[in-house]
Amino acid sequence: MNYRREPRAAKAALFDGYNGLEEGLRTSSSYSHQTNEHDNDKAVDSLQDRVIFLKRLTGDIHEEVESHNRFLDQMGNSMDSSRGVMSGTMDRFKRVFEKKSNKQMCKLVSYFVVSFLAVYFLIRFLGYFMHG
Repeated sequence: MNYRREPRAAKAALFDGYNGLEEGLRTSSSYSHQTNEHDNDKAVDSLQDRVIFLKRLTGDIHEEVESHNRFLDQMGNSMDSSRGVMSGTMDRFKRVFEKKSNKQMCKLVSYFVVSFLAVYFLIRFLGYFMHG
């Protein structure tokens, strides 16, 4: 082939392979682009699934925290009412022990309760050994 006489033919012959290569690159680029989009779509779907899972998880955690807060509030209210009852009881005990006659009456009642418990346990103890 004489390249000087037919420069266009030589140029066409030279670049025929290049045009095929260029089309191949375009095709592979298009394929690569489609593959990348497909991979990106999969990744986005996976991320959406994870986000939905995390939203559900954090929603469950939020509900659990709210439940515990309500429980703690109720417990605090109960403790406050118990504290009120106890302080009232302590005030009554203070009033009873302030007077000497009331103090003697409390001592008498306590001795009676202690002696009753002692007799009860003594009878129970002796009954256990006699029948046991």
